[in-house]
Amino acid sequence: MRAVKVWQEPGRERIYDLAFKPDGSQIIIAAGLRVLVCDAADGSIIQPLKGHKDIVYCVAYAKDGKRFASGSADKSIIIWTSKLEGILKYTHNDTIQCVSYNPVTHQLASCSSGDFGLWSPEQKSVNKHKVNSKITCCGWTNDGQYLALGMMNGVVSIRNKNGEEKVKIERPGGSSSPIWSIAWNPSKDEHNDILAVADWGQKLSFYQLSGKQIGKDRMLTYDPCCVSYFSKGEYIVMGGSDRQVSLYTKDGVRLGTIGEQNTWVWTCRVKPDSNFVVLGCQDGTIACYQLTFSTVHGLYKDRYAYRDSMTDVMVQHLITEEKVRIKCRELVKKIAIYRNRLAIQLPEKIVIYELYSDDMKYRVKEKICRKFECNLLVVCSLHIILCQEKRLQCLSFTNVKEKEWVMESLIRYIKVIGGPPGREGLLVGLKNGAILKIFVDNPFPITLLKLSTSVKCLDMSASRNKLAVVDEHNTLSVYDVNSEELLFQEPNANSVAWNTQCEDMLCFSGNGYLNIKASNFPVHQQKMQGFMVGYNGSKIFCLHVYSMSAVEVPQSAPMYQYLERKLFKEAYQIACLGVTESDWRDLATEALEGLDFETAKKAFIRIRNLRYLELINSIEERKKRGENDNELFLADVYAFQGKFHEAAKLYKRTGHESRALTMYTDLRMFEYAKEFVGSTDPKSSRMLMTKQADWAKSSKEPRAAAEMYLSAGEHVKAIDIIGENGWADMLIDIVRKLDKAEREPLAKCALHFKRLKHHGYASETYSKMGDLKALVNLHVETRHWEEAFLLVEKHPQFKCDVYVPYAQWLAENDRFEEAQKAFHKAGRQNEAVKVLEQLTHNAVVENRFNDAGYYYWMLSMQCLDIARESEEQRDEMLKKFERFQHLAELYHVYRSIQRYTDEPFSSHMPETLFNLCRFLLNNLTKDIPPGISKVNTLYTLAKQSRNLGAYKLARYSYEKLQELHIPRFLESIELGSLTIRSKPFHDSEDLIEGMMCYRCSTNNPLLNNQGSVCTNCRQPFIYSASSYEVLPLVQFYLEEGIIDEEALSLIDLEVPHTDQRNARGQDMDNGELQSLRIDDGLDDAEEDPFTTKMSFEQGGSTFVPVKVSRSVLRSMSRRDVLIKRWPRPLKWEYFRSLLPDVSITMCPTCFKMFHSEDYELLVLQHNCCPYCRRAIDEPN
Repeated sequence: MRAVKVWQEPGRERIYDLAFKPDGSQIIIAAGLRVLVCDAADGSIIQPLKGHKDIVYCVAYAKDGKRFASGSADKSIIIWTSKLEGILKYTHNDTIQCVSYNPVTHQLASCSSGDFGLWSPEQKSVNKHKVNSKITCCGWTNDGQYLALGMMNGVVSIRNKNGEEKVKIERPGGSSSPIWSIAWNPSKDEHNDILAVADWGQKLSFYQLSGKQIGKDRMLTYDPCCVSYFSKGEYIVMGGSDRQVSLYTKDGVRLGTIGEQNTWVWTCRVKPDSNFVVLGCQDGTIACYQLTFSTVHGLYKDRYAYRDSMTDVMVQHLITEEKVRIKCRELVKKIAIYRNRLAIQLPEKIVIYELYSDDMKYRVKEKICRKFECNLLVVCSLHIILCQEKRLQCLSFTNVKEKEWVMESLIRYIKVIGGPPGREGLLVGLKNGAILKIFVDNPFPITLLKLSTSVKCLDMSASRNKLAVVDEHNTLSVYDVNSEELLFQEPNANSVAWNTQCEDMLCFSGNGYLNIKASNFPVHQQKMQGFMVGYNGSKIFCLHVYSMSAVEVPQSAPMYQYLERKLFKEAYQIACLGVTESDWRDLATEALEGLDFETAKKAFIRIRNLRYLELINSIEERKKRGENDNELFLADVYAFQGKFHEAAKLYKRTGHESRALTMYTDLRMFEYAKEFVGSTDPKSSRMLMTKQADWAKSSKEPRAAAEMYLSAGEHVKAIDIIGENGWADMLIDIVRKLDKAEREPLAKCALHFKRLKHHGYASETYSKMGDLKALVNLHVETRHWEEAFLLVEKHPQFKCDVYVPYAQWLAENDRFEEAQKAFHKAGRQNEAVKVLEQLTHNAVVENRFNDAGYYYWMLSMQCLDIARESEEQRDEMLKKFERFQHLAELYHVYRSIQRYTDEPFSSHMPETLFNLCRFLLNNLTKDIPPGISKVNTLYTLAKQSRNLGAYKLARYSYEKLQELHIPRFLESIELGSLTIRSKPFHDSEDLIEGMMCYRCSTNNPLLNNQGSVCTNCRQPFIYSASSYEVLPLVQFYLEEGIIDEEALSLIDLEVPHTDQRNARGQDMDNGELQSLRIDDGLDDAEEDPFTTKMSFEQGGSTFVPVKVSRSVLRSMSRRDVLIKRWPRPLKWEYFRSLLPDVSITMCPTCFKMFHSEDYELLVLQHNCCPYCRRAIDEPN
């Protein structure tokens, strides 16, 4: 540390206090009755400020730089602006001793002998607090939360922002040791607030905010008047009765004197963020000093030791960046490091440390407790070397002087260059240009060289054969040590170092450049800040200002310089210091081409290139076997590197043409191979063709391979390649060129098309082959049903092959009705029936009774088909037909009832619902079909009966409901059964007349337990399939011997009656529907032959059917007769209308009868028959 006086201003009046403006541009000084504002650069007075009437004791500047305050013996405080204008004045009851601004809130603390006040700009008054002793000094913590007060009675009181005491520190000296100065450490790195306290018991102490003391008291030799920190808190400056200002560490270790004066130093302050210290004295002198801190350090290979915070030593490993701190607690003057030794010179001793573990742990080995004055310090394994101008002293670690050398000139440079312990060599450079080598155990120095100019820097190469010197003219000279010959010179050097791992490499720095020189090649330059101090491998150690860094320098440039001269081994040594992977690859390749296999092998091992290592091993094996043709080896190397044409030329020159040919064919370079062979050798040409074909087979260019196979006539192989790659266009071209007799390639093509989902191409292929079975299977597999059906039309033998899979596919896709039809078409009646049964079951389970009725009707028709085709199953199937027809009608009827009970609205008239319920109840046997609810039916009947006036029937329905388990409508049923009792106990006459038998004219009951037949004549009622009203039809049968065709022809004869008949009827038989439109009946006067046939014996219990003879048939009009033309084995059924004015229509598919108007309306609504769903435009 060195202090230089920047300026000094003499004065007449005592300086008690001074303060810097936060930007460091001005100093505010308390001088006598005035406040002086001075320029910090040269100490000149900018303006004296007058306002106080007595001596000014204290000044303070706010942290924001907007205002400052001064306090005086006149008991007043004046607040000044940065423009040097007084803006506020307030007073205390006693002399003002000290002032301090809060660094955060800019609150001002002003202290007098008896109290202290807190003022801030937003307050109108000053809050004052009494104290029991005179306050001598004060200071705020960095966060502005607490104020410390130092007092005459030796107490430090720490207060909060409101002035309340939080901590009280009582010093052991009491009032005999008054606190004269305090300061808080401004460092942001400290975890706690640290307070420095200086008292007139001549002690310096440190405390935490809590009042706990840090360390022990530091004894001073004088009464301190002021203590002040540097801006970052790393050092303390202190002055007082010793008439000087001293520098201390933040822990209180004295480092040295900054400046001496003639009188007491009352105040000293450090300029913000700088190394300038300004002090004020009793005689009025103001002086400014600049401090400079020199670098104290040492370097050995990759270990760097340097001074930190003046009292600590940091040892840094420059490669791993690991650091260790050694605390000396005294000023570190010199540092030397060598191998596992570290020597530190302190003011009164030298401490030698040794490294005792790999993780940079040092321990004290020896202490030499003596004060030394030396310029340079060097440490060896067992000695320390002290250099004092011309004298070198060698001391053992036990402070025994072993040797002394006196030089003829001043020593400018000294360096340990290694050696065995106790016999190390030293390299010494003198001011007169002499360079000496001194061994620690040898009293006689050896002169290596004698230069004409002073030595600035020295270094010796690793093998001690070359010496590099930098002289005072910054010229680098390199000499051969043995011959003293100058090898080369380079300008602009300020420091030099040989590479510790490579003999021929050195680096030097100068003019902001780093220069690397290998052997006698040109210098390689790169920019660098600072100067170079060491060179180890690929790391160059560079000192810039105070920090040492390791710069990674790739050794590529010198390596390539060696490669250019084919010096492969030397290039390899350079590469080992650190080059990039691509540099290693270049070295390996160059060495291989230069046939230096040993170097090439090492380089390829570095980059882990196994291919080239295999090549080198094979060449070495061949060499062992006696091969020594270097051109042949080089040809192999070229082939490996991809220089095929050069390799081929070398193979030809060495008489190994076959190797060149093999190389070209292995590389698929068939064109080059053909050029190499020429057209003269047919054997080689054939071999080439074979290899080319083989290559094509395994090639990654399948299109070319396929084309080659096609040109060679290898169709199957070509088809396989094309098929694998999915080139359908190429494949269809082959199919079209192939003959249909070539079935194997065609079949392969078809399979590939199927796999590639090219249905059209596959179809074309099978058609060409004439394989109809495969074509059918293709259509079925690809679901091209239309094409399959067209094929079946032409070739019915494939009917089963198409329709069965089609039906299964339909079933899988939930298209069961179509599936059933398809099974039917395929002749698989049983499967068709099974599908229908499942459909029916599902419809019933899901309450789709309309569908259930339709499916049962379809089932009955299936059964009829089976009965027609199979004699064995005929009886069984006809029974099933009757049952299914019956169930179809029941479900068809129940659908409307279910909709009425389950849905909020009904489209049916009450009369229709009434008829439906009666029909259903009349036809329900003991076994009620699943899904049909008797409760719903009776409930609907009860409601409609009541609406229509059939009160007796309603009452019966409610009574029947009481006998059943009722899941719903319970409340409604109970209410209905109560209220129906208020109605008459009979049914409406109109309703009973509606149940008249058209054969015997008997009025039937509304509910009939015998079923839908007349109670009198047992004639079955014929119902309309929409409204379920009784139709005016009577069924008749043909007498024995009359067949259907004859009966039809007799009816069609239309034998005219007498003129009394005036029929204006018109027959609407268009082959599809049979509709009766009869405007007038027969005249009453004439007896109808059919009416006479309807008569029967009254009271008989068995049904007597109406049988008609030929003459009766002849008398009938075609317009009065409806015929159900059932397919065989069923017989046709004949019905005669007895009310010609009632128009009746019959569906030609399901043979259900409807009132014509109802039927037409339903057909318009549904576009089909409401019962069998036959589309209206579908042919019968």
